[in-house]
Amino acid sequence: MDFIRITKRDNLSRKKEILITLLAIVLSIVFAGIILLIFGLNPFEIFKEIIMGSVGTGLRVKQTIVKAVPLIITSMGIIVAFKMKFWNIGAEGQITMGALGASWVALNLSPNLPQPVMLLLMMVGAAVCGGIWAFIPAIFKAKLGTNETIFTLMMNYVAIKFVTYLQYGPWMDPAANGFPKIAMFPDNAVMPKLGGVNIGWILAILAAAFVYFFMNYTKKGYEITVVGESIETARYAGMNISRIIVVAMLISGGLCGITGMIQASAIEKTLVYGIANGYGFTAIITAWLSKLNAGYAVAVCAVFAMLIQGGQYIQIALGVPSAVSDIVQGLILFFVLGSEFFMRYRVHIGRNSKEVA
Repeated sequence: MDFIRITKRDNLSRKKEILITLLAIVLSIVFAGIILLIFGLNPFEIFKEIIMGSVGTGLRVKQTIVKAVPLIITSMGIIVAFKMKFWNIGAEGQITMGALGASWVALNLSPNLPQPVMLLLMMVGAAVCGGIWAFIPAIFKAKLGTNETIFTLMMNYVAIKFVTYLQYGPWMDPAANGFPKIAMFPDNAVMPKLGGVNIGWILAILAAAFVYFFMNYTKKGYEITVVGESIETARYAGMNISRIIVVAMLISGGLCGITGMIQASAIEKTLVYGIANGYGFTAIITAWLSKLNAGYAVAVCAVFAMLIQGGQYIQIALGVPSAVSDIVQGLILFFVLGSEFFMRYRVHIGRNSKEVA
């Protein structure tokens, strides 16, 4: 009798794993092209313009780097949490609270402080606030076993609404004539540029290097990985599970908070309720597609930054909705996640040899 059987793979060579991933990406592009054709669009022209819109000129390259920076740093934070199988869906809120912490420092300390000192204090404030926002679901998970996915997701909205309250209430700029906005940062609280791009790109490189070293060459990084692979094994080895969860989430939230500081200081130059701009959710995709590898994540984030920048460009240049790039992003995620199945399982089509015998 003919039928389909699925068996678990014992192991898969690195070469085959890369081949399956590349095939998944190619298929996602093919299917994206088919969908564009259905919409009456020329897929070759769209893909060409997305690439040209992201790297076609020096200015566009700089804009792509600006969009890659928050993706990279946030992805690093998510990788630390996901390695432990703590599904931190709250990066959006942690970015927002990090921006709030940095903004409090910028608006309340002296505008005469040296710029490096001000920026360093803003970064500390952002990391602390982002870390605290991640600490709350972490301690509930560690002590009460709550569902971290729902907890962290709901805290996104709490953070955004809290900043909205500040923007429309206590922190509203009196000089704005009733317009709901928070005062602009003083000059010493605005990140300088290097190479035509804000120095956030340096922080992104440092964050990637830190996470790579931390996860691969430190005891705490090893413990996080062990907890992610098997809590029972970690407990048998005498590891303090609760402490590991809290430490990992403090690091995760702190990195996401630094993203908020960069967005507030270098991009908005003030605090707004939508400051996370969806980077917290997009970084979940990039972290997962990179297979939780800090090095791969940098490359994946660069590609997604190109899609974001290219999507904005085609909206202006061709009058095509920027959602077109979202379709491409979604299909890449769908096919790459689907390829995970074929990496873990083998599909047999045909007769069972034992049954024939």
